[in-house]
Amino acid sequence: MTSEQIRTAYLNFFKEKGHTVIPSASLVPENDPTTLFTGSGMQPLVPYLLGAPHPAGKRLANSQKSFRTEDIEEVGDNRHTTFFEMLGNWSLGDYFKQEQLPWFFKFLTDVVRLDPKRLYVTVFAGDAENRISKDEESASIWKKLFAEKGIEAKEIELLTVEKGAEQGMQEGRIFYYDASKNWWSRAGSPQKMPAGEPGGPDSEVFFDFQTPHDPTFGKECHPNCDCGRFMEIGNSVFMEFIKAPDGTFGELPKRNVDFGGGLERITAASNGDNDIFKIDALWGIVRKLEQKSGKNYDDPQFQKSFRVVADHLRGAVFLIGDGVGPWHTEGGYVVRRLIRRATRHAHRLGLTENTLAPLVSEVTGVYRSVYPELAEKKGKIENTISIEEQKFGETLAKGLSRFEKLAGKNISGTDAFMLFTTYGFPLEITMELAKERNISVDIEGFNGEMEKHRATSRAGAEQKFKGGLADHSEMSVKYHTATHLLHQALRDVLGKEVFQKGSNITPERLRFDFGFERKMTEEEKKKVEDMVNNQIAKALQVSYEDISIAEAQKRGAIGLFEEKYGDKVRVYKIGDYSLEFCGGPHVSNTSDLADVRDPDGNIRKGVFKIQKEEAVAQGVRRIKAVLE
Repeated sequence: MTSEQIRTAYLNFFKEKGHTVIPSASLVPENDPTTLFTGSGMQPLVPYLLGAPHPAGKRLANSQKSFRTEDIEEVGDNRHTTFFEMLGNWSLGDYFKQEQLPWFFKFLTDVVRLDPKRLYVTVFAGDAENRISKDEESASIWKKLFAEKGIEAKEIELLTVEKGAEQGMQEGRIFYYDASKNWWSRAGSPQKMPAGEPGGPDSEVFFDFQTPHDPTFGKECHPNCDCGRFMEIGNSVFMEFIKAPDGTFGELPKRNVDFGGGLERITAASNGDNDIFKIDALWGIVRKLEQKSGKNYDDPQFQKSFRVVADHLRGAVFLIGDGVGPWHTEGGYVVRRLIRRATRHAHRLGLTENTLAPLVSEVTGVYRSVYPELAEKKGKIENTISIEEQKFGETLAKGLSRFEKLAGKNISGTDAFMLFTTYGFPLEITMELAKERNISVDIEGFNGEMEKHRATSRAGAEQKFKGGLADHSEMSVKYHTATHLLHQALRDVLGKEVFQKGSNITPERLRFDFGFERKMTEEEKKKVEDMVNNQIAKALQVSYEDISIAEAQKRGAIGLFEEKYGDKVRVYKIGDYSLEFCGGPHVSNTSDLADVRDPDGNIRKGVFKIQKEEAVAQGVRRIKAVLE
């Protein structure tokens, strides 16, 4: 079955079981500053798993777009990807183990038609210290399900990965592991959970690809072995406990089921091939790369590069589709890293020019029916990737040449830093190149050089200007000027007690921190946007004057960052609207803020837009805004 067929079949299956199918959330989480990207189907539903009623009811299902940055370095083997889809179904205080486990088993064996003899399961072994029982109920359900297929399901207690590597399968079908493998809470194991945190045992399903065991991963194989024989394809979490203030565990008033199954992994199991890259969602990219390069995917010296390009391109397409560009900060750095790493591996395949953008259609095409917005944004995605690939490609060849001259010995921290600053090589690319040549990189030395660079940059910034600008670029200057208008508009709407606490400006956006005790309403945000755009439309002159601090305070100038000022200060005046202590730089007229340069370098008209308003500390709010 293709991934599209399995996704459709899964959602229809659970729809027939009374579930409401909800759409995938964005890869960029809403109101969750703890993580850059949505990494599971459960993540957007945490408030409802904690007790809030969901508007769609007690039974939900979906296929959630997910991205995990921690897997970037792992990509290149047969099973790790950065982007993936997580099939999910949830019971919010409704059904429990007796329904969940048979349903998923039926879906795998009757709908996807996986051979039940190649399915193995794990359950929770219990926690004596916290008086949490062994999950014999799940084991009993599994035993019965396998028996219905004519399979005797022997129970084996392994507890840990280490013991599994020593003791092996022992003809088992149901395996007990401790909380390190078969317990879920946001904090981890029961011991790590704070008071008031919910959690519970889980039961995982593994598919046996029947490949030979690789002894480098342990003497014996078992379901949680990383040799590649077994692959986890689904996990049912049974949230039934809550930790009390005295450290004991009680039962939740409403028990939940939180299931997550890897769409790509189930598709690989359906194919009977443990190579994720041979499923329909990725194989099209690989085939095009083979055609363009003349290289063979099965050639061991090139296989990793095929996989990296396919995965990183797909990940970049989805992230850009959800509004993340290859920027210098936050999630944008991840997109830049994906494109640069993919470009480097395309070069290894002999593809040195305009490789990635023409492959975008392979991604948008295979996902057209379920994520039509990707096809709608195809032109923008292609353009964004093309610009970044070209920019990095121009220095990549020179950087690789320079690296080869250094590679006769281990790479010093100074050399690694030079590759970073001169040729745009992130440390991980230098480390990857070094690993391929069995030489080392002085990471500590690199970090030391980076810290010296940051200290110098900070000192230089303090001498040149204030305000948290990333650079002197045209757009950074415009965003810096916009913070003055934003600051005054916030004071006009929320009150004179509002003062700036800090800012961070890049060519892509402004980030502005201010003192305020509560969340802004939608109406307040709209008023602030309108005020800023009104001042831009008025074409106000921007000027400055160096005056005594006493005179500045007399005129009512606003101070930034609660800084200590000298006898003389520079005050920037924007028409009769804004007056602030600031070191610059700024545009000369607010009308300049309406002229926005797009990725093609073209100037177009834009407006000031607040993208997000959130809390960052007690009594401190943060606004992220753009001129779009």
